[in-house]
Amino acid sequence: MATAGGGKRIVLWFRNDLRLHDNYIVHDAVQRVKRGEANEVLPVYCFDPRAYGTTPWGHLKTGAHRAAFLLDCVADLKSRLHDVGSDLLVAVGKPEEVLPGLLEGSAAPSLVLTAEEVTSEETKIDVAVARALKQRAGTAATPGAAPKLLRFWGHTMYHIDDLTQAPEGGGRAVFAPGMKDMSDVFTPFREKVEKRCPVRKDLPPPKSGDLPLPLPGSLPAAAAGALAAPLPTWEQLPYPPSARPPPPTKDPKAVLDFRGGETAALARLKYYLWDRDLIANYFETRNGMLGGDYSTKFAPWLAAGCISPRKIYHEIRKYEAQRQSNKSTYWVIFELIWRDYFRFFALKHGNRIFFETGTSGLPLAWNPDPELWQRWRDGRTGQPLVDANMRELGATGFMSNRGRQNVASYLVLDLGVDWRRGADYFESILLDYDVTSNWGNWVSAAGLTGGRVNHFNIAKQSKDYDAQGEYVRTWCPELRNVPLAKVHEPWLMSKEEQEKAGCRIGVDYPNPIPTSRYGRPHSG
Repeated sequence: MATAGGGKRIVLWFRNDLRLHDNYIVHDAVQRVKRGEANEVLPVYCFDPRAYGTTPWGHLKTGAHRAAFLLDCVADLKSRLHDVGSDLLVAVGKPEEVLPGLLEGSAAPSLVLTAEEVTSEETKIDVAVARALKQRAGTAATPGAAPKLLRFWGHTMYHIDDLTQAPEGGGRAVFAPGMKDMSDVFTPFREKVEKRCPVRKDLPPPKSGDLPLPLPGSLPAAAAGALAAPLPTWEQLPYPPSARPPPPTKDPKAVLDFRGGETAALARLKYYLWDRDLIANYFETRNGMLGGDYSTKFAPWLAAGCISPRKIYHEIRKYEAQRQSNKSTYWVIFELIWRDYFRFFALKHGNRIFFETGTSGLPLAWNPDPELWQRWRDGRTGQPLVDANMRELGATGFMSNRGRQNVASYLVLDLGVDWRRGADYFESILLDYDVTSNWGNWVSAAGLTGGRVNHFNIAKQSKDYDAQGEYVRTWCPELRNVPLAKVHEPWLMSKEEQEKAGCRIGVDYPNPIPTSRYGRPHSG
């Protein structure tokens, strides 16, 4: 592996950007090495105990499915760094306690580069890291000026600078700094960015030798040992001892065997576009719920930063130029704009996206009955579409977009349960948890952003999107012999039909929960 020593060191602090392609912190480090501003680059990832603790609602912040996925992601990143002559130091600990010590033995000025986040838990960690670095300045271990923490925007398809800074040729910026004048409705946002903002080219990955490691002797002994150590095992993940979940098992009904990492993400992109041409029919298939091919399934890799949205965008444009361009190819880009929208929405509103009243400030009364929550979480509501989706989520960590809209609507607008509890549970259980997309979608589902409230009619949605009942029968096997005409509303069966189907309502499958006085009129 390429090594250096006694020089200016850069620490690459990876977080939710677990890739080498189109990664701004990686690219900046490479350019600084080429300009002679640094000659040591140490990539680092921290399994932060705060991300594995419990929430005020009692859920693990990182559930078993996502933890296993992240272990794959980190292992793949380390392997890909090996391929270019570098390595990844993997630590279990708080970044503000781990990172400063990695700069010992480095000549000033030294740098820590990381991806910019927008929500409070992550930015508080940034502040703690910057403070810890400053406190090291002038010590025997870190002489000279304080090491600096530099943050780089890179999570979205549209770059923040291209939205909030005036173009070089003159004219006004699309939005004010901090996105303060951004619309709280998606369509005006989309129309503005599509009309006025280019998508930047994706940056190339580093080449062999671009990221020279510090010489082993120049690192503190503990850091050198961590660099050479194997990756943490499941038992070493920093869960509270009393709350450690067992490793997840693979469910044969899962839509896909999700493997974490940049390698798997790029393979999925190639498969979906070039190998199978699935993108050409995305618009028609995107509301499916069974199988691996009805949608892109890019979300888990996007959330962990294993693939860049700009990489996907430019690959789609290449596909359109070489094969075909239609509504389906555009609609994948449309979905990426939705993802951007929630990131910028969170930047604009800050912690209000986590408030009980959302960004609208509208107070609502919540149903205090704990049984409603438990039945929803466990997939025992008596509504087959809701139950099937919640069981799939619990077993696999994944749920279709159509399913997410319906289960959120049902929990909040039918049962009247506090939306934050649902968002918090999704944070724990989802493979593809992304803080702004998750909480932004949930506060929107609750009708607390000032926009339109989509209150779904669950029975109608079931018949529209699972016309043959295949999905609900897959995840609710007690319904497998229920006649198609009643599989989405099994409570309508007569006693004779229940006996014939082997599905007694209230015994083999639960009675539906009565309509709550907390509910709202249906919108579709």
